[in-house]
Amino acid sequence: MIKLLGIGLLFFLLFLLQKLIYQRLWHKNLTVDIRFAREHIFEGEESSLKEIIQNRKKLPLPMLKVKFKTDRHLVFGDSTEGARTTDQFYRSDMFRVGGREKITRTLKFTGGRRGFYEIDGASLVASDIFLTSQMVSDLSLHTEIYVYPRPYDSQELRRSLTQINGEVLSRRHLLEDPFEYRGIREYQPFDDMRSINWKATAKTGALKVNQKNYTSLKAVRIFFNVEDSGIMKRDACVEASLQLVAGLGAFFLKQGIQTACYGNGVDIRTHKPLAIEAKAGDGQFDTICRGLARLDLKQPTADFTGCFEERLFLEAKGTITCFVSPNQYDDFLALLEKYADAGNEFYWFYPIQEKQEPELPEKLQKQVRFIHLNA
Repeated sequence: MIKLLGIGLLFFLLFLLQKLIYQRLWHKNLTVDIRFAREHIFEGEESSLKEIIQNRKKLPLPMLKVKFKTDRHLVFGDSTEGARTTDQFYRSDMFRVGGREKITRTLKFTGGRRGFYEIDGASLVASDIFLTSQMVSDLSLHTEIYVYPRPYDSQELRRSLTQINGEVLSRRHLLEDPFEYRGIREYQPFDDMRSINWKATAKTGALKVNQKNYTSLKAVRIFFNVEDSGIMKRDACVEASLQLVAGLGAFFLKQGIQTACYGNGVDIRTHKPLAIEAKAGDGQFDTICRGLARLDLKQPTADFTGCFEERLFLEAKGTITCFVSPNQYDDFLALLEKYADAGNEFYWFYPIQEKQEPELPEKLQKQVRFIHLNA
């Protein structure tokens, strides 16, 4: 009997000892890293998230839970195991880590929706050998991924781009500059009456016209207005607008044309409207897509006219301007009509879900290109 009591007491002391050892040492020389495999993907594209656990001590960890959360629009393939989804995606993975062991687990996911997603920490939960107590620690880490909007593509959009492509290419190399003159010549029947130089005509007794120099197309500007203040929200059309911006940017940049992008969506980091100055090259497409990914459409949009009217008119010379907007609010229509009245050419890409195209002022009917999302 005494021997049994001694064995029981020894076992109890060993139990307390191992418990004390784990409480003090479980997190020593233990590193946990969570990182996205890539910096960016496009909507609908697959990538992975790696959990890397390294235990550099001899003491094994019979149970280690790694808990973290990220946005629900990152769709994990095995999300039914060790996870739950509400407004966020909550992940809890369990490991058994031996002494001096390294474990790497890869979680595949799909970028379900455009956005900028971060993981800003994790929680670790460990247990002793007998799984009778839990030790908790918060882990500081940071990893992020951009989900770019998928560049919009459809036969309807291709037809629209084909129609304007000829003009874009011609203006790229041959654009009249009304402020630069290279001489005076005889009037020809095809000349505009506004180009007649009346002083030279009076001196010579014959109609003379000013010869204008030509300048190359400076840039293409893409302006987008994603205001959605109506009672019935049009989320699909708003997201399609950003996909159209990406598609237009890709189209012009592939031709080597400098492309700028401006819009009234608010950046989730800077809290300012998007403004990307004109540049060319593959890096510019990446810059535009990053800006679009970081737009937080849950926040109120900036006033489009207040933000961009001055820029729109001051920089109109030598550019081709495209608007992308799924709405026709009065202030936006008034700005487009004012821009048209000033003699500026532009194109308005208007994504719609309805079969019947909305009515627009007569001045804008030639400029609009409806993009039917259900087609």
